[in-house]
Amino acid sequence: MKLTVNGGTSLLGEVKTQGAKNAVLPILSACVVCRGDVVLHNCPDLSDVRSAIKILEHLGLIVTREKDTLIIKCGQIKNCSVPENLMREMRSSVVFLGAILASCGCADISMPGGCELGPRPIDMHLSSLKKLGAEIKDEHGRLKCRVKDKLCGCNIDLWFASVGATENIILASALAKGKTVITNAAREPEIVDLANFLNACGAKIYGAGESTVVIEGVDKLHGCEYSVMPDRIAAVTYLASAAVTGGDVNVLNVKREHIVSVTSLFEKAGGNISFGKDSVRLKQKERPKPLYIVKTMPYPGFPTDAQAIIMTMCALSSGTTMFVETIFENRFRHVDELVRMGANIKTEGKVSVVNGVEKLHSANVNCTDLRGGAALVLAALSAEGETKIDSIYHIDRGYEKIENNFKALGADIKRISP
Repeated sequence: MKLTVNGGTSLLGEVKTQGAKNAVLPILSACVVCRGDVVLHNCPDLSDVRSAIKILEHLGLIVTREKDTLIIKCGQIKNCSVPENLMREMRSSVVFLGAILASCGCADISMPGGCELGPRPIDMHLSSLKKLGAEIKDEHGRLKCRVKDKLCGCNIDLWFASVGATENIILASALAKGKTVITNAAREPEIVDLANFLNACGAKIYGAGESTVVIEGVDKLHGCEYSVMPDRIAAVTYLASAAVTGGDVNVLNVKREHIVSVTSLFEKAGGNISFGKDSVRLKQKERPKPLYIVKTMPYPGFPTDAQAIIMTMCALSSGTTMFVETIFENRFRHVDELVRMGANIKTEGKVSVVNGVEKLHSANVNCTDLRGGAALVLAALSAEGETKIDSIYHIDRGYEKIENNFKALGADIKRISP
């Protein structure tokens, strides 16, 4: 499938943000350790979510969807292994490791897949699970794990505030014997959402969203009814569409505190930001101003997932902006495609220097990853003429029918068969 975009039109109107991709995936994996029915609202229909559901069904859980609600019948899982083809469909599939291990005392999974953003080692995941009592062997690309008796709580100091490692530790230790203390834990809102869900199921997790998280293991977890948090990166994407087209866009279902590190940059670029109750509005009357330097950082700093999106805005700015990527080694893959559309960007290692141009032009481009794909859609919306965007399966991993939301804002965009 491809997207075709006829750009050059200022986008105006209102759009509602979906549930958060990066929150719903660990919550779905948490269903493995629950017993009873889970009713999960605000659950986006994404390819990554469908992949997670396949894993749950392979493990023996029953999942049904009613619009944006998932009903998961949780029970003792039927096996502790996940086929390689399912693991390779998404990078975050590794979060199932801690949940399966906690649920049945053993796990057999392959290394995960997902966007190729450079090395993303899971060493911290494995070393942390070993501290909790797991024995782990890497045999020909498969991780074979087991627990002799039961996982036991301990103190775990993370050398980097890894979101995935924090999630895996929380999932593994929710049913562990005793208390687990995570130091230098990731502080992302998605971590808080996972902890809130587990607490609603009977877990005892304290301090989520802070650098120290405490988990007191319980004997069992039950089901619950829960609503997934809004997707903060999708919200930023729709706000950016106003910035690159000189538009006026109001985004509903968004938490102000989740995106302040990005909305402050929209304001520096000359945008008029206003906040309502669970909404954010951006008006951009003039060409964006340069931001000079943007550095990705763990939350609450500027998110790496928003880097490509803000880079597209800066590609149209009236000056020079330097981007420094500190999270992933290969997150500038979208740059070559933006250059095909007339952007002036030079990259060396983890640094990209963006010299703004007055206009981008249409071209045939290819998505390289999820957020890079969203950046290309934004570039196409700003450019006059027809742009064709290929490999949009990357976009479908994190945006639910992205073309429909942009159509609601007045964009000329459609999905076509190749």
